[in-house]
Amino acid sequence: MKKLMISSLALLLATASMQAQNEYATVKKDIQQSNKEVAAARKEKKEERKELRKLEGKEVTYQSKQQFGADFGNNITDVTWKRTKYFDEATFMLDGKKTTAYYDIKNELVGTTQAKTFADLPASAQKYINNKYKDYKVGEVLMFDDNENNDTDMLMYGRQFADEDNYFVELQQGSKDIIVQVDMAGQVFFFTTMQ
Repeated sequence: MKKLMISSLALLLATASMQAQNEYATVKKDIQQSNKEVAAARKEKKEERKELRKLEGKEVTYQSKQQFGADFGNNITDVTWKRTKYFDEATFMLDGKKTTAYYDIKNELVGTTQAKTFADLPASAQKYINNKYKDYKVGEVLMFDDNENNDTDMLMYGRQFADEDNYFVELQQGSKDIIVQVDMAGQVFFFTTMQ
């Protein structure tokens, strides 16, 4: 009787252990599949990325100015406009902060940038930068706020990137200046070297 109980208990434990291993394997497989799907989506988006179309002429378009009024209201004053190679840019004060809005070739808002501080970054990003780039001095911090209704990519520091909300942090070490990109979750990526 005792042997039968021990055998039953051993069989029960073995079955439970096998089920746990199967569940672990299934979860691990699901995570791996999810990671593959995310990587595939990023690759697809990168392949779909179109080259930014250059604007013609030297004057900011009337349509960009009209769209700016629709986007931010006509009560914004002291707006300065300039045309760059790819965007009509409006610089103005929004909620007491200097803001720049970028309009593409279709006169649609791509997104805005605002100066931020290092303390505005997610805590995990601050910790990572302080550890990995401890010999660097933190310079300007910009936050790019994407217009999710426009799929035009943005150009920052001479480099095109996917249209997502991100921080950009300038780091200086002697004559070496780099930019790191920080996403809203606090992940830090090398972006470019300053020219």
